Amino acid sequence: MKHAHLGSLQVSRIGLGAMTMAGTYTSEGVLDEAESIRTIHRALDLGVTHIDTAEIYGPHLSEQIVGRAVRGRRDQVQIATKFGLVSHAGGGPGVTDSSPANIRAAVEGSLRRLGTDRIDLYYQHRVDRSTPIEDTAGAVADLVTEGKVLHFGLSEASPDTIRRAHTVHPVAALQTEYSLWTRDVEEEVLPLLRQLGIGFVPYSPLGHGLLTGQISSVADFADDDWRKTNPRFTGENFTRNLAIVEEVRAIDAENGATPAQTALAWLLSRGEDVAPIPGTRRVARVEENTAADAVELTPGQLERLDSLQPAAGARHDEANMASVDR
Repeated sequence: MKHAHLGSLQVSRIGLGAMTMAGTYTSEGVLDEAESIRTIHRALDLGVTHIDTAEIYGPHLSEQIVGRAVRGRRDQVQIATKFGLVSHAGGGPGVTDSSPANIRAAVEGSLRRLGTDRIDLYYQHRVDRSTPIEDTAGAVADLVTEGKVLHFGLSEASPDTIRRAHTVHPVAALQTEYSLWTRDVEEEVLPLLRQLGIGFVPYSPLGHGLLTGQISSVADFADDDWRKTNPRFTGENFTRNLAIVEEVRAIDAENGATPAQTALAWLLSRGEDVAPIPGTRRVARVEENTAADAVELTPGQLERLDSLQPAAGARHDEANMASVDR
């Protein structure tokens, strides 16, 4: 597989997001840890070197699964995980805390669950408005000096936050939603990242599953599936957003790819500093996603995809958008 550059960190240009292995989009009772581990092993066999997780996923379960899966194969993979959405001072999961003391507690737990002595890419999961980003970046810089962290990342950070953090310690990567239906980063964020030499890791590159072409109705979603209240999956917005999938399908008919592969190939065309992390817990899906590495879109196809209207509706509900640094 070809590679991408996140600052000075080199990773496979298609990674693997491990959030769904902890139960996102499904109820915990139907999780299959053995299948998740097989999925990670298959990804490694196919050349994936970039696995993304976080302490909040589960919480802790995703990191534990990744740690068990890479045991004996640690040197084949760059592990990315995230801190800041679990308060270790008593607040618990869901409480934003990127204070230096909390980062210290978080990194030790992540290292233990992952069964490793270093984290290749350590992200602030969401910007903590009560802690100056300079203090957060300084705390991660100390962990880099100690060898517990190799590279520093930010997630859902504004241009101002990115600049301020990068002044204290080099930011290797920014992780933010980006796909054929979420393109707001193109105006200001991506140019800034390229100016500063920061790589970009798109999460939800398949539009929370819609761009796979497998979703035609929300009726089949589980009652606790958060997409049922997501603005892009409700009412007229959902109907309008299906039109994006239809154009992707038309291109699939020309190049013999699946909708997911076409959507990922479009992202890969954005540059050698872009490394999407499609999430799955299924072997078949990781095989499909990694095959996008070989899909070549023609200039005409890229132009058609570039001209698609972004999705109708906000990408999160008001509560979740409130946590995004803008």
